[in-house]
Amino acid sequence: MALLSAAGLAGALAGCGGSSDVTSTSGATGATANAAATSGATTLQLVAYSTPKKAYDALTAAFAQTSAGKGVTFGQSFGASGSQSRAVDSGQPADVVAFSTTPDMTRLVKDGVVAKSWEANPYKGFSSDSVVVLVVRKGNPKRIAGWDDLIKPGVDVITPNPSTSGSARWNILAGYGAQLKDGKTPEEALAYINTLLTKNVSVQDSSASAALQTFTGGKGEVLLDYESDALAAKKAGDAIDIVYPQQTILIQTPIAVTTKSSHANQAQAFANWQWSTAGQTIWAQKGYRPVLASVAKAFSSKFPTPPDLFTIDYLGGWTKVTKEFFAPSTGSITKIEQAAGVPTAS
Repeated sequence: MALLSAAGLAGALAGCGGSSDVTSTSGATGATANAAATSGATTLQLVAYSTPKKAYDALTAAFAQTSAGKGVTFGQSFGASGSQSRAVDSGQPADVVAFSTTPDMTRLVKDGVVAKSWEANPYKGFSSDSVVVLVVRKGNPKRIAGWDDLIKPGVDVITPNPSTSGSARWNILAGYGAQLKDGKTPEEALAYINTLLTKNVSVQDSSASAALQTFTGGKGEVLLDYESDALAAKKAGDAIDIVYPQQTILIQTPIAVTTKSSHANQAQAFANWQWSTAGQTIWAQKGYRPVLASVAKAFSSKFPTPPDLFTIDYLGGWTKVTKEFFAPSTGSITKIEQAAGVPTAS
C-alpha cells in the first residue's frame, strides 16, 4: 500500500476537475443537468453517473471541434448510476448512456433500450477504468494503510448507499475481494463487510459525488471512492491524501448508444471518438485510466498499480455478484443494510 503525496500525483492531476460540481437540475429526479444551448444544431442527450461530469464537459467540447462533431451540442444529466439507469429505463430521453457498473447497462439491454451488441468492440464497451482508493485527511492522522484499518474502533468511514450508487457497490466489492486475496473465506470476507457497514460507516449518501461532499465538508476519517474522484478533489485543493491499498478492484465503466436515439449516427460518432487517442488522453488528464493501450502506456507512470489488483471476474462476474450481494430482499449486502436500518429501496 502507498500513500501518495501531492508531488507524486502531479502528473495524473494535470487537467483534473472536481466531479462533485453540479449545475441546474432536469430530467430524472436527483440528477444534475447541464442543458446545452441549441440553435438549430443536433442535441445529444448524455445521461451518466455522477463523477465524470467535468471529464464529459471536456470530451463533449473537444468532440464539437471535430468534423464528426460539427453542429452537435449536448444536454447532460448526472446522478447516481442506478438511479440514472432506472430513469432511462422509465423513459428519460437519452442518446448516450454512461454508467458506473455493467448491470446498470444490462438493465437497458434487457428492455431493448440498448442493443445487445453494445460491448462488441475492442474495449468491451468500457469508456475508462479506475480503482477503489481510501481517501484520508491530509497527513493521514489515523495512519490508515489498508482495509483492516477501516474496521478499527473510532475510524469513521464514508461510502455511498449500494442501493443507488455504483461507486458503493465497487467499494463493497473491493473490500470483500481484498479479504479473499488476504486468505479469508467468503464467510469471513462477508463478516468483514458486515462490521464495516454496521460499525464504522456513519453516512451513506446516494452517490459518490454526494459522499465526497460529505467528506470534504468535514465528516469522517476515511472515504471510499473512485481514484478519479479523489484525484479531482486533490486538484481542487481539498486537504486530503490518497491511500492505495495493496488489494483493490479495477473499476470498469460502460458507455453505449441507445436504440431510442433519433441521432444514432452522431451519438455513435461521439462514443467512437472518446475511444480515440484524443478522447482517451482527455480521460487520462481528468484522472481516469485509459482503455486505449497506447494512451494507457503513455500515462502508465501516472497511475499506480496496486500489487493485488483484481477485476469483477475474480468474484465470479456481475451476474453472480448482483444476485448474491445486491438482489432486493435476498442479497447478503441488502440484508446487512436492512438489518442496520439503511434504506434499500431503489
